[in-house]
Amino acid sequence: MKEFRGRTAFVTGGASGIGFGLVRAFLAEGMKVVVADRNDALLAEVRNALGGSNAVHFVRVDVTDRDQMRAAADEAEAVFGRIHVLCNNAGVGGGGAVADDEFVEWDKVMAINLGGVVNGTKIIAPRILAHGEGGHIVNTASMAGLVPLFDDGGCYTTTKYAVRGLTESLRLSLAPKGIGVSCLCPGLTRSRIMDGTSGDGSSMGREGDESTLFNSMEGAMDPLEVGQAVVQGIRDNLPYILPHGEFREEVIALHDAIADAFPLGQDVPPARAAFEKNRVTMTEERRRLPVLD
Repeated sequence: MKEFRGRTAFVTGGASGIGFGLVRAFLAEGMKVVVADRNDALLAEVRNALGGSNAVHFVRVDVTDRDQMRAAADEAEAVFGRIHVLCNNAGVGGGGAVADDEFVEWDKVMAINLGGVVNGTKIIAPRILAHGEGGHIVNTASMAGLVPLFDDGGCYTTTKYAVRGLTESLRLSLAPKGIGVSCLCPGLTRSRIMDGTSGDGSSMGREGDESTLFNSMEGAMDPLEVGQAVVQGIRDNLPYILPHGEFREEVIALHDAIADAFPLGQDVPPARAAFEKNRVTMTEERRRLPVLD
């Protein structure tokens, strides 16, 4: 998607951190933006910060509630018309480890970080497809979806790897329709995900991405810089938007290790080899399909 001016973006977790960076970047491109967030106080802060702009509409929504998401999408279309860009950005930190017997926080984080992306996609993507004007979907994962965390980061890593897989499959699925899809994987970014409590009063972080611990770390990226990278990523229809270059060598090494794990000189049965070759050909054809401008 090359043209932004006059089009509408729907951003979940849009009232803080990376979400607010996305909102500001889209507004700078002349877009109309729906800021969707479950935190009333943060919505009020953003409303004040944007000075009553008539290009912004605010809606309180819990991304785990499908009825609320449908109502929010209806409201967005009633106010601004057709939605062209969907950013499934809402997320929380925490959730705990994989190898323990605790499920309550795990299920909450899974419902937001993964379930929220599923809900946003399945509710809004059909609307983007229906109007036929093109569009783009950006799903916020994390560098933790490429480089795993351990111990108490197990749940967070699980959700972000899942978002990455969902996004890759969605990109191939929507390519024939001319709709672009990108996976956003930020690293250290100034945000509020672990700041205070979640909208339901629990001890989880707020919607956004990455930890508020990073706020005090020298060099943590400004969320607006992430938002600007997303704008360029949409223009270029990038499969991955990776603003933090410091991870490049680590990711290369990780994928080299995966490649090295395959057997060399294996005698693959011809039928199996032909099946996989056909699959690869179809996949590559879809990767090369253009998006609608």
